[in-house]
Amino acid sequence: MKGILKIYHPEETLKYFIKSTYCKSVYSNKQNFLEVEVITDDSLDHVDDDSLQYNFPQISLNVFDFPITTSELEGQTFVVEDTDDDTYTEADLFDDEEAFLYDNKLVFDKNENDDLQLCWTGNITDFYTGSDDPIAFKLKCNFRQDDIEVDD
Repeated sequence: MKGILKIYHPEETLKYFIKSTYCKSVYSNKQNFLEVEVITDDSLDHVDDDSLQYNFPQISLNVFDFPITTSELEGQTFVVEDTDDDTYTEADLFDDEEAFLYDNKLVFDKNENDDLQLCWTGNITDFYTGSDDPIAFKLKCNFRQDDIEVDD
Protein backbone atom coordinates (compact mmCIF):
# COMPACT_ATOMS: atom_id res chain seq x y z
CA MET A 1 0.00 0.00 0.00
CA LYS A 2 1.23 3.49 -0.85
CA GLY A 3 -0.38 5.13 2.19
CA ILE A 4 -3.51 6.62 3.72
CA LEU A 5 -5.23 9.99 3.99
CA LYS A 6 -7.47 10.68 6.97
CA ILE A 7 -9.77 13.70 7.08
CA TYR A 8 -11.04 14.36 10.60
CA HIS A 9 -14.54 15.67 9.91
CA PRO A 10 -16.61 16.33 13.07
CA GLU A 11 -19.22 13.75 12.00
CA GLU A 12 -16.80 10.97 11.00
CA THR A 13 -13.18 10.27 10.12
CA LEU A 14 -12.91 9.77 6.38
CA LYS A 15 -10.27 7.33 5.14
CA TYR A 16 -8.80 7.35 1.67
CA PHE A 17 -6.26 4.83 0.42
CA ILE A 18 -3.47 6.20 -1.76
CA LYS A 19 -3.35 5.03 -5.38
CA SER A 20 -0.32 6.93 -6.62
CA THR A 21 2.38 9.28 -5.35
CA TYR A 22 4.90 11.52 -7.02
CA CYS A 23 7.61 13.63 -5.40
CA LYS A 24 10.77 15.35 -6.52
CA SER A 25 13.00 18.32 -5.98
CA VAL A 26 13.34 20.25 -9.24
CA TYR A 27 16.37 22.44 -9.90
CA SER A 28 15.58 25.40 -12.17
CA ASN A 29 17.32 28.76 -12.60
CA LYS A 30 19.66 28.20 -9.62
CA GLN A 31 16.73 27.38 -7.30
CA ASN A 32 15.25 24.11 -5.95
CA PHE A 33 11.50 23.63 -6.00
CA LEU A 34 9.38 20.95 -4.32
CA GLU A 35 6.74 19.04 -6.27
CA VAL A 36 4.40 16.53 -4.60
CA GLU A 37 1.29 14.83 -5.95
CA VAL A 38 -0.79 12.31 -4.03
CA ILE A 39 -3.89 10.76 -5.61
CA THR A 40 -6.30 8.63 -3.62
CA ASP A 41 -7.91 5.42 -4.79
CA ASP A 42 -11.53 5.76 -5.93
CA SER A 43 -12.57 2.43 -4.37
CA LEU A 44 -15.32 2.68 -1.75
CA ASP A 45 -15.35 -0.98 -0.70
CA HIS A 46 -14.18 -0.07 2.82
CA VAL A 47 -16.73 2.77 3.26
CA ASP A 48 -20.17 2.49 4.88
CA ASP A 49 -23.12 3.16 2.54
CA ASP A 50 -24.24 6.26 4.46
CA SER A 51 -20.75 7.81 4.74
CA LEU A 52 -20.09 11.39 3.69
CA GLN A 53 -17.16 9.99 1.72
CA TYR A 54 -19.53 8.53 -0.90
CA ASN A 55 -19.99 12.04 -2.31
CA PHE A 56 -16.22 12.44 -2.77
CA PRO A 57 -14.65 9.07 -3.66
CA GLN A 58 -11.32 10.47 -4.86
CA ILE A 59 -9.04 13.40 -3.96
CA SER A 60 -5.73 14.68 -5.26
CA LEU A 61 -3.45 16.82 -3.07
CA ASN A 62 -0.60 18.74 -4.69
CA VAL A 63 2.33 20.99 -3.85
CA PHE A 64 3.98 22.64 -6.84
CA ASP A 65 6.73 25.20 -7.45
CA PHE A 66 7.42 25.59 -3.72
CA PRO A 67 10.93 27.07 -3.29
CA ILE A 68 13.24 25.04 -1.03
CA THR A 69 16.90 25.42 -0.11
CA THR A 70 18.04 21.81 -0.71
CA SER A 71 17.65 19.00 -3.21
CA GLU A 72 17.79 16.35 -0.46
CA LEU A 73 14.31 15.73 0.98
CA GLU A 74 15.10 13.10 3.65
CA GLY A 75 15.04 14.63 7.13
CA GLN A 76 13.45 17.87 5.92
CA THR A 77 10.33 19.63 7.20
CA PHE A 78 8.56 22.21 5.06
CA VAL A 79 5.74 24.56 6.05
CA VAL A 80 3.83 25.45 2.89
CA GLU A 81 1.45 28.40 2.95
CA ASP A 82 -0.32 30.00 0.01
CA THR A 83 -0.46 33.80 -0.14
CA ASP A 84 -2.44 36.27 -2.21
CA ASP A 85 0.51 36.45 -4.61
CA ASP A 86 1.75 32.84 -4.61
CA THR A 87 -0.19 29.58 -4.73
CA TYR A 88 1.77 26.40 -3.97
CA THR A 89 -1.00 23.93 -3.03
CA GLU A 90 -4.04 22.47 -4.69
CA ALA A 91 -6.80 20.05 -3.72
CA ASP A 92 -8.69 18.44 -6.60
CA LEU A 93 -11.98 16.72 -5.74
CA PHE A 94 -12.59 15.49 -9.31
CA ASP A 95 -15.93 17.32 -9.46
CA ASP A 96 -17.21 20.92 -9.40
CA GLU A 97 -16.56 21.49 -5.69
CA GLU A 98 -13.57 23.61 -4.66
CA ALA A 99 -11.32 22.94 -1.70
CA PHE A 100 -8.28 24.78 -0.40
CA LEU A 101 -5.39 23.65 1.80
CA TYR A 102 -4.14 25.55 4.87
CA ASP A 103 -1.43 25.14 7.52
CA ASN A 104 0.49 22.54 5.52
CA LYS A 105 3.42 20.82 7.22
CA LEU A 106 5.33 18.23 5.21
CA VAL A 107 7.84 15.99 7.02
CA PHE A 108 10.09 13.70 4.95
CA ASP A 109 12.01 10.72 6.35
CA LYS A 110 12.81 7.10 5.48
CA ASN A 111 10.69 4.10 6.50
CA GLU A 112 11.92 0.66 7.60
CA ASN A 113 12.35 -0.37 3.92
CA ASP A 114 14.56 2.67 3.26
CA ASP A 115 11.85 4.29 1.10
CA LEU A 116 11.30 8.03 1.26
CA GLN A 117 8.05 8.69 3.10
CA LEU A 118 5.94 11.77 3.74
CA CYS A 119 3.79 12.74 6.69
CA TRP A 120 1.65 15.70 5.59
CA THR A 121 -0.64 17.42 8.09
CA GLY A 122 -2.83 20.43 7.53
CA ASN A 123 -6.37 21.66 7.12
CA ILE A 124 -8.72 21.50 4.14
CA THR A 125 -11.88 23.40 3.30
CA ASP A 126 -14.96 21.60 4.65
CA PHE A 127 -16.26 20.58 1.23
CA TYR A 128 -18.55 17.96 2.84
CA THR A 129 -20.90 20.30 4.70
CA GLY A 130 -19.78 23.73 3.50
CA SER A 131 -18.90 24.91 7.01
CA ASP A 132 -16.63 27.96 7.26
CA ASP A 133 -14.24 26.06 9.54
CA PRO A 134 -11.51 24.05 7.77
CA ILE A 135 -11.10 20.44 8.89
CA ALA A 136 -7.85 18.71 9.82
CA PHE A 137 -6.24 16.01 7.70
CA LYS A 138 -3.23 13.75 8.00
CA LEU A 139 -1.62 11.94 5.11
CA LYS A 140 1.12 9.36 5.32
CA CYS A 141 2.56 7.79 2.19
CA ASN A 142 5.76 6.44 0.69
CA PHE A 143 7.44 6.99 -2.64
CA ARG A 144 8.48 3.41 -3.44
CA GLN A 145 8.77 2.82 -7.15
CA ASP A 146 6.07 0.51 -8.52
CA ASP A 147 7.22 -2.78 -9.98
CA ILE A 148 5.69 -3.03 -13.43
CA GLU A 149 5.30 -6.54 -14.76
CA VAL A 150 5.39 -6.93 -18.51
CA ASP A 151 4.13 -10.16 -20.07
CA ASP A 152 6.21 -11.58 -22.89
